[in-house]
Amino acid sequence: MHAPTPFTLMARNNAWANETLYTVLAALTEEEFTDPRPGFFPSLSLTMNHILLVDLYYIDALERGGLGLSLRNRPHVDDPAQLADEQARTDLRLLALCEALTPETLKEERLTQRASGAVHEKVQPLLLHLFQHQIHHRGQAHVQLQDAGYAPPQLDDFYLEHGRVASAAAWFPH
Repeated sequence: MHAPTPFTLMARNNAWANETLYTVLAALTEEEFTDPRPGFFPSLSLTMNHILLVDLYYIDALERGGLGLSLRNRPHVDDPAQLADEQARTDLRLLALCEALTPETLKEERLTQRASGAVHEKVQPLLLHLFQHQIHHRGQAHVQLQDAGYAPPQLDDFYLEHGRVASAAAWFPH
């Protein structure tokens, strides 16, 4: 076994943060999950479905799956438990992908399908973009949870020993 790379650590953080966020989302009623909220996507349901859709899109491109824009046709899910299960499976795919990375892989290109046509992207920037996208929209979900009257979970104490949230320990063993 080799030391985790920054990409592996970010994939672990992503899985932990989603798991933590969905633990709180599980307490919401379907109405609370779908009610209008402040944010780019105007409900928790729309925000969380968007996170999953974009994860699936980029992971598919990284795995050379070829699904591309057809992933936009996946069914919208208004059940937080079902969405949590789908997100957890997707997070494990991303973690496995990151654990298999080599320095050579990071320099390779992957084809992404855009509305304007195909674009070749390097693996490393694709991963960086994917992680930033997840963090960005989880931040919006954080605000939406508070708007719904729920205390948003702590999502930023996962690497350091100081202030580490206990649930992060399983994802970041010593």
